[in-house]
Amino acid sequence: MTTSSSVSSQRHLAPFVLTLVSSIFSVIAGSMIFMAFPWLAIQLTGSATSAGLMIAITSIPGLLMAPVIGSIIDKFGRRKVGIVIELLTAAATILIPIAAGMWQMTLPLLIAIGLIRSLVSSGAHSARKSFMPDVARTAGLSLERVNSIQEATFASGFAVGPALASVCIGIFGVYNTMYVIAGFGVLAAAIMLFVRVVEIVEPHEEEGNLFKFATEGFRILAKTPSVAIMLAGVMTLAMIYMPTEMVILPTYYNQTKDPEALGFLLSGMAAATIFGALAFEKLSKKFKYSTIFRIAILGVAVSMLPMSLLPPYWVMIFFGFILGVTWGPITPLLNTVIQRKIPPSKRGRVFSLEMVIWSAGPMISMVFAGMAVDTWGVQPVYIVAAIATTTAGFLVTFNKRMKEINTADFAD
Repeated sequence: MTTSSSVSSQRHLAPFVLTLVSSIFSVIAGSMIFMAFPWLAIQLTGSATSAGLMIAITSIPGLLMAPVIGSIIDKFGRRKVGIVIELLTAAATILIPIAAGMWQMTLPLLIAIGLIRSLVSSGAHSARKSFMPDVARTAGLSLERVNSIQEATFASGFAVGPALASVCIGIFGVYNTMYVIAGFGVLAAAIMLFVRVVEIVEPHEEEGNLFKFATEGFRILAKTPSVAIMLAGVMTLAMIYMPTEMVILPTYYNQTKDPEALGFLLSGMAAATIFGALAFEKLSKKFKYSTIFRIAILGVAVSMLPMSLLPPYWVMIFFGFILGVTWGPITPLLNTVIQRKIPPSKRGRVFSLEMVIWSAGPMISMVFAGMAVDTWGVQPVYIVAAIATTTAGFLVTFNKRMKEINTADFAD
């Protein structure tokens, strides 16, 4: 017999569960395009430089608009803005096969559509991250637990996405795969329509136009050095590491004509991230935030070294698993620090700036990575990237100011 307390508990957990399911579909869509876009660019041109250049150029609108989107999230509601962004992103994705059917697809045309997609998709992840404390409060869960589960959900979607993209590309072709990607985005938006929670809204001190309101995010970040320090460390690592997944490995497996190998390697790394993300809640009870962050950063950096030698596939999978496990706690830790230290009415702008910081460095480095691969080949560039990532990892790890993320100047 169902008791009233169990019914009430289920009702409180429902928004959290629905948000997680929606997140899975959203991440599957994002991780499929993560593989399909550079694959299509390389297929059109045969050039790693073109893939890196396309990724960099198409990231620009999202980066420029992120602070504005963050202010829109804070002004008009995290859930509503997130739904609209998912639908617009799905529509922009469908433009790729439609354009290919009407005209001959070229790199400039692909870049033009990518610019549109980047413009409308910026802020989707920021809206979800800003929304999670409201869901956590309704479900009666700690931020550490919610962020661990959320990141595990993200990794689950990323584990499925690349493998699914590789299968779809192999069976249906890259253009028809775009319809599948858009379908997952629509499902993500539809599920969020059924999520009902009370969003905490604080009075905004700032007045003026939207752009002036958006710039407040930079001042908020400047006043919260612990968050700024973490973001700087993550950006440094991502700037060197991300080109390996977006340019170097896709070029290598494109040359070997083995999209399935790339898809399952990326999916395996993402699956490993699930374990690391789920471990964050327990780790946070035993270790300081700075200790978790240092171990995770070093683990990612060091595991890249053997992978850069392009060893047998099973060795790539093994060290990819280690890389994924150690990467797992980084994002939920960063999210928790931001959610604790930034007031609800300002989180959208700070999470949008987080996206800019995450993306700006890699956007530039991917162009140079593509040029380097075309000039010197995959393996030499991969080895240099691995050494640089390891060096950066040690520099970030032993930064004396890293302990500032342990301070309890929480906004709550």
